[in-house]
Amino acid sequence: MKQKYNLPNKKGYFGEFGGRFVPPQLEKVLTELEKSYLKISAEPEFLKELHFYYVNYANRPSPLYFAKNLTKFCGGAKIYLKREDLNHTGAHKINNAIGQALLAKRMGKTKLIAETGAGQHGVATATVAALLGMKCDIYMGARDMVNQKINVYKIKLLGAKVIKVTSGQGTLKDAVDEALNAYAQDIGAFYLLGSAVGPHPYPMMVRNFQKIIGEETKKQIKKIEKRLPDYLVACIGGGSNAIGLFYDFIDDTSVKMIGVEPAGMGVKTERHGLSLLKGKIGVIHGFKCLLLQDKNGQVKESYSAASGLDYPGVGPEHCYLKSIGRLQNETASDMEATEAFQQLTRIEGIIPALESAHAIAYGMRLARSLPKDKIVVINLSGRGDKDVENVYQNLLPRLNVKISI
Repeated sequence: MKQKYNLPNKKGYFGEFGGRFVPPQLEKVLTELEKSYLKISAEPEFLKELHFYYVNYANRPSPLYFAKNLTKFCGGAKIYLKREDLNHTGAHKINNAIGQALLAKRMGKTKLIAETGAGQHGVATATVAALLGMKCDIYMGARDMVNQKINVYKIKLLGAKVIKVTSGQGTLKDAVDEALNAYAQDIGAFYLLGSAVGPHPYPMMVRNFQKIIGEETKKQIKKIEKRLPDYLVACIGGGSNAIGLFYDFIDDTSVKMIGVEPAGMGVKTERHGLSLLKGKIGVIHGFKCLLLQDKNGQVKESYSAASGLDYPGVGPEHCYLKSIGRLQNETASDMEATEAFQQLTRIEGIIPALESAHAIAYGMRLARSLPKDKIVVINLSGRGDKDVENVYQNLLPRLNVKISI
């Protein structure tokens, strides 16, 4: 009998990726976090409370929606959308935020620290902080604060403090840098990391709080189609929405898993976030992964019009799944994502997050190439309210995108 997938190992490694590369002060804190998580997450009362908030607060299960109009438009495989955009706060981020915040509360913590790029994790963290009566500091890059101003307003409205990060590019990487520094100075707080990255146990914890996406998808598609899908498609920056969709299907090798990275201004340019495609093994933010680096091994600047994908590294589990051939890596550019953003809106009446639009762009391309009896499930990881102003004021004029419907 084939052994089932069971990673990470006890040291937090997925093959050669992952682990924990932190100073002694954080090593002690993370060891305690790991012990607390393994103990508390197995307690029936914790799981009961988590399920209660998933159903009654986050609005789970999210629907698996047959995109009839989009399927007809593409003329090939059936396209289903996993509607994480319908969750409370408008994205998959709430799944992980609820899980980690409940864990923090049981550990006796009274303050949450978090980073955010697109702002959806910041909103989700501020939301659960308000729900549970906790203090909350959100670190956000200066550039992202401009592009995602609606989410900045929401975070402040929820009672959290938004801390502008002006170092580096003023994007997600820099926000993580500052949030980790703050965490090291305030170990009485709880660092609620938003993606499947960082030092062990974060990639494992985030995945386990997001795997509900794939678990629901499997039940829903079996009920609707009486079989598993042929393809799963999700955008990948750090990779929490993708591993959330993929995880329950890893042992189902008939199902192809496709991660779509941001090609930015183009695969052949230096303006992209293609860590899986072009990265080399390195360490960032306390873990080992495929990382964009220059010829001297220094971290290279990433770029994407989608703030939540603008990160030079990628989750260690995605790196491992690619290394064993289980994860297929594809790309979508700013232009392709912006076109898909408009197409899904006009064809299905659903405005996707710009991050999710990368998955939509490739998913449409894939569906066109397949016969009509195939099934493609795309993770619509968030809604696009936060991106409408940026798309219309910045991206459409700059990219000169003309769509055909």
